[in-house]
Amino acid sequence: MKEEKFPVGNDSEKLILPDNCDILRMPHPPTLENPAHAVLESLKNPIGSSRIEKIVAQKAAEGKTPADLSACIVISDSTRPVPYTGEQGILWPVVDSLLSAGLKASSILVLVATGMHRGQTEAELHQMLDARVFDAGCRVENHDCHDLENLSFVGKTARGSDIQINSKYINSDIKILTGLVESHFMAGASGGRKSICPGLIGEQSTLIFHGAPMLADENARALLLDGNPCHEESLDMARQAGADFIVNVTLDGDFNLTGVFAGHLEDAHKAAVAHLASYTAIKVDKKYDIVVTHGGFVGINHYQAAKAGVEAARIVKEGGYVLLGADNTDTDPIGSLGYRTALQMVKLVGAETFDKLILSPDWPFLIEQWQVQMWDRLFKLIPQDNLYYFSPQFTEAEYRICPGSPMASLSGSDSASIPVQVSKALAVLIEKVKKETGREDIAVCWMADGPYGVPQYED
Repeated sequence: MKEEKFPVGNDSEKLILPDNCDILRMPHPPTLENPAHAVLESLKNPIGSSRIEKIVAQKAAEGKTPADLSACIVISDSTRPVPYTGEQGILWPVVDSLLSAGLKASSILVLVATGMHRGQTEAELHQMLDARVFDAGCRVENHDCHDLENLSFVGKTARGSDIQINSKYINSDIKILTGLVESHFMAGASGGRKSICPGLIGEQSTLIFHGAPMLADENARALLLDGNPCHEESLDMARQAGADFIVNVTLDGDFNLTGVFAGHLEDAHKAAVAHLASYTAIKVDKKYDIVVTHGGFVGINHYQAAKAGVEAARIVKEGGYVLLGADNTDTDPIGSLGYRTALQMVKLVGAETFDKLILSPDWPFLIEQWQVQMWDRLFKLIPQDNLYYFSPQFTEAEYRICPGSPMASLSGSDSASIPVQVSKALAVLIEKVKKETGREDIAVCWMADGPYGVPQYED
């Protein structure tokens, strides 16, 4: 038997895997030995851009003094482990650069790019951000996609989307984006342009960006930018909204910095994505009867855990099984009302029918239907009941809403430990598949990096 640490939850228990289980793990990228120094160096030597101090000087030359300028620094919400505090923190160095260039702290807005997610609470913001940001007197606010009075129309994308962006961002003299670059199951990679779209757009602007036709495109997938309609739409919006500077990072599995990429919106982001792809793509030479995976840090609710399901769909055999454990610590372990509604629909009518419905021109569009559409990439390969899901936060009521089977129905355990549930369920499932197939050689894999590792299978 093999023992593996389960990377989410507070469990001390080990995940028990059979000896013949393939462990799919990303190569471990080298971490930065002096992250604080690396952050400062990236700001001093930006990619394809002037330094922040020079950008401020150029803006001031247009008729304002630095003290009259306003700045907006866009940050990610708590679903992304961006280091905004501590030794690796990227936020205070950016704020400090603006202050050193002559801006007043009261003219600096730190804006949380919530997209369609809920806003962060005051307690969450103080936990996420460097205390010096608050002590200096910078303002910190959540974007609200429903606040029509605080949205500015800046044009249309090539696909016809109305571009409605947070007005405080649009009206700022200096616009700076920050974020994490990791694989993204729709847009290829996070970071860069995604801080604006979907981070700062209005609810209506999502109708095309997250619309069913776009997500039905096979190029809307992880680690692909060229030809990816989600990436192209997001970049179109970001170009029109404008960004003077970005600071993006890459992290390893322990959330340590592996790279800092500051500078031009597109050039710095491309450099970060190239670095990311060098260690997140995992080549595999077969598909598996059983795929075992987890929701990762991002899987704070069932909505976010879809990312693990989509990557598992790349390598599970048709009719196979997926075991997925997630630590759904969010205030709602499933997600929003729209997401819950769409989940119930797909559970009732099935993946094929659900996709036909949302692709119909008469469909009225349901907020967060897109995440259920992504789950359907898995449910078109395996029956819903062949997904076994476990979350310590789920009650019987949550399991009734979500497609799939409660893992406890397979494991026979009432333990709240994720690795205990997964280990027991896997042992039972292997015997079940042996009986179903009449084979002893059941192909099993453990996706050690969950939604972050991107399996690359080619016939």
